[in-house]
Amino acid sequence: MKRGRIFHNGAIHEVTPADAGRVRLPDGRLLFEADCHWLPPVQVGTVFALGLNYADHARELAFQAPEAPLVFLKGPNTVVGHRARTRRPADATYMHYECELAVVIGQTCKHVAKADALGVVAGYSVANDYAIRDYLENYYRPNLRVKNRDGCTPLGPWLVDAVDVPDPMALKLTTRINGRTTQEGTTADMVFDIATLIAYLSSFMTLNPGDVILTGTPEGLADTRPGDVVETEIEGIGCLVNHIVDDARYFQP
Repeated sequence: MKRGRIFHNGAIHEVTPADAGRVRLPDGRLLFEADCHWLPPVQVGTVFALGLNYADHARELAFQAPEAPLVFLKGPNTVVGHRARTRRPADATYMHYECELAVVIGQTCKHVAKADALGVVAGYSVANDYAIRDYLENYYRPNLRVKNRDGCTPLGPWLVDAVDVPDPMALKLTTRINGRTTQEGTTADMVFDIATLIAYLSSFMTLNPGDVILTGTPEGLADTRPGDVVETEIEGIGCLVNHIVDDARYFQP
């Protein structure tokens, strides 16, 4: 099942996909997707982000693939919904997208065996974890200014139940800027697969429902500029749309 969250008529609603570009509210009403104010599909807890978790992306940056997961944390201020605006600061010279499979934890757990790890997953979503290269000091541990800016991580539009994703390690990832394909990859190329990541994280800390693991991005990064419409799509999960804006547009009421 796919389900998302929107703000409509003064309240938060869970919606499901309908036909002709529309979504369905629980009472049966239909709304056009483009007219909705989208929220992240889950109430986000702790966000874990992986660095250099695709071998081709590591090579793209002239790095060796890591020998252990490279994980950093992101604050809740970073996460926005489908069709939201993301700011490109005036001083940025290179700001790129990162199409990532988002893994949403569904139960409180610790010391999860790798063989059991997929059993604690509630579902999957699409994330776009933007980074500004100008601010980057260390690829292995991106600093706060790179990865914890307000609204820098769109998430959605859907949470797809884990049971409806038979093999999350065989999904195609695609990014388009203004309709032009700029990135293609597959989750099969992750250095550390989803089960390994869950086992690793839960070996030293408790995972809770709503925690999100951003599993990294493949090669094919490109600069984004104000006015660009960026689509990050993952096979069977959904297509996340995001709008890049400049300072003036971002700070408009």
